[in-house]
Amino acid sequence: MNRDWIKVFLAAVFEVFWVIGLKHADSILEWSGTVIAIAVSFYGLIVAGRRLPVGTVYAVFVGLGTAGTAAADILFFGVPFSLPKVLLIVLLLVGVIGLKMVTDEKAAEGVES
Repeated sequence: MNRDWIKVFLAAVFEVFWVIGLKHADSILEWSGTVIAIAVSFYGLIVAGRRLPVGTVYAVFVGLGTAGTAAADILFFGVPFSLPKVLLIVLLLVGVIGLKMVTDEKAAEGVES
């Protein structure tokens, strides 16, 4: 995995933090952390999108963020476990991984602006 895909993965991790922050932030410190997580998340997405296909980057970013947020809800916030929901998230992740695997990174590297 190259550095640009690592940036997408880290951006998705910060996406999970800011989505959780939007729901659970109560103090100025928590809201500040949420805003920082938004900035870091979108910065990583933008930087990775410069060298990778933007559509694929965004799909991977959103898919990982969705799966991470759903997992955090179940693990940390007491949302009941739902087998159909987990199976659909696994299906989403399979699609995201498949999309990343079939993306031609060589063609995207020459498309710098």
